[in-house]
Amino acid sequence: MIPPPAAPAFLARSGWADADILPLAGDASFRRYFRVVQGGRTAVLMDAPPEHEDSRPFLAIAAHLRGLGFSAPDVLAKDMDKGLILLEDFGDARVNPLLEREPGLERGIYERAIDLLAELHRSPPGNVPAYDAAVLHREAGLLTEWYAPALGVAVDAPAFATAWEQALGPVLEQTARRPVLVLRDYHADNLMWLPDRAGIRALGLLDFQDGLAGHPAYDLVSLLQDARRDVAPELEEAMIRRYVAAAGVADADAFRAAYEVLGAQRNTKILGIFTRLWKRDGKPGYLAFQPRVWGCLDRNLAHPALVPVRQWFDANLPASARAEAWREKA
Repeated sequence: MIPPPAAPAFLARSGWADADILPLAGDASFRRYFRVVQGGRTAVLMDAPPEHEDSRPFLAIAAHLRGLGFSAPDVLAKDMDKGLILLEDFGDARVNPLLEREPGLERGIYERAIDLLAELHRSPPGNVPAYDAAVLHREAGLLTEWYAPALGVAVDAPAFATAWEQALGPVLEQTARRPVLVLRDYHADNLMWLPDRAGIRALGLLDFQDGLAGHPAYDLVSLLQDARRDVAPELEEAMIRRYVAAAGVADADAFRAAYEVLGAQRNTKILGIFTRLWKRDGKPGYLAFQPRVWGCLDRNLAHPALVPVRQWFDANLPASARAEAWREKA
């Protein structure tokens, strides 16, 4: 986490000359983050090398969210040629570690996160690409591309695609009627607690640069079936009901079916992504999350809307290739 060579000059041009640059975080992409400290003020420096990361979607979606009244970080300065962006600092109260320290805050924070989604979904998605069949299938296919080969399991890839076509069809029909902005990584590690702000603005939003126009259930399941923390089934059910009421969902059964299908798609994708992070990127730490993801996926697959997908999993990935396999490797 050495700051990029261009950072001091960029900060000087931006009114932050001689500021200290401290390591803050990295993520699963090429992006890195630093805290910039000058006297009594701070900011966050995002280093997103332009040869690897296109920061324009992040800037556009951040502006869209702020325009709707949500707490997306303000952009203080940017140098797109260098891939440097100076952002408002939301502090250190990331929701996941915060709830580990103060579990009594959990329900209240999740209620605000649900209300935030319901409010966001009342507005058009903005100028973002569609979360269409091609994207959904390509993401699910990370399982057959990375997960199965890592365990040395031969699977029927054509049948996998057919099963997902059947399960995703009704979801895509619902999405076409009224797409919403899907942030795609809406979970406790990408939410910041800002207690000095009122209502849903107390949640700061991060990591939304891959946002698409899709089904409203996607971010809901991203929040409630979190790969990195356990969400009690009772809390999950209560928050689904809260969203259905707050968003005025007309057909709760159809919405729940979409929730489970998109949960299965997302969890299938995550199994592939975490395996890729291990095999390709040398990040084995993500393997520790695989058993939790399998637990969520197994619950999704129990829904009638996923019968063809469940049958494929039963035929192609037996119990020995599921959660227990990753407990041994993690």
